[in-house]
Amino acid sequence: MEAYTQFARVYDMFMDNVPYEEWRDYLLEILHREGIRDGLVLDLGCGTGVMTRLLAQAGYDMIGVDASEEMLMAAREESMEYPGILYLLQDMREFELYGTVRAIVSVCDSVNYVLTEDDLRSVFALANNYLDPGGVFIFDMNTLYKYRELLGERTFCENREEGSFIWENYFDEETGINQYDLTLFIREEDGRYGKYEETHVQRAYDMDTVQRLIEEAGMKYEGAFRVPDGGAPEIDTERIYIVAREQGK
Repeated sequence: MEAYTQFARVYDMFMDNVPYEEWRDYLLEILHREGIRDGLVLDLGCGTGVMTRLLAQAGYDMIGVDASEEMLMAAREESMEYPGILYLLQDMREFELYGTVRAIVSVCDSVNYVLTEDDLRSVFALANNYLDPGGVFIFDMNTLYKYRELLGERTFCENREEGSFIWENYFDEETGINQYDLTLFIREEDGRYGKYEETHVQRAYDMDTVQRLIEEAGMKYEGAFRVPDGGAPEIDTERIYIVAREQGK
């Protein structure tokens, strides 16, 4: 979980191809179907707060939780026109809220950063605890197909005037662990480029395991879907959205 330090400074620049608005529309479709059109919503693993702000624009009272202080600093700077957003520096494996929320969302494969089944079960149990009765947890995950076929043992590079990166990826099929070593070259205020390195580790989970952990945590598994049509995931689906419902209150 110790990631997104220096990368936080240039994260949004390199993520400008991410279809956040399409994801927002899909989240809104599910939330509206559940009758959740306002009220408190938690963005778990909110990063720089892009989705947090988009949902705030849609009328929700937003809370953003992230384990990276640097990412939250960027989120707060970008959210000055949304003073109602509450950002909390917390690990999703042990987050605490002041009360319950109507829904929890988590995008950009944040949940894949949870590396053990015990920790993932804990995330689901906490979600169940902090959701209103019948509330929903909507989150996305990178699939095994994406890690194996698209990332694998590959190197990715991107060069821009503001900064460049080299992404060296390693995937272990047996453990499901995906590691990428990131080398960043970021332009400083004096025009020179500083070199920074950090390592990110995620895990691929099969959907049977995710469903089992959701149910062991006391939640109801509603299903897994692909974006944007909401159909059943296929063998080459790269990103899956999962919906789980609060039970027990």
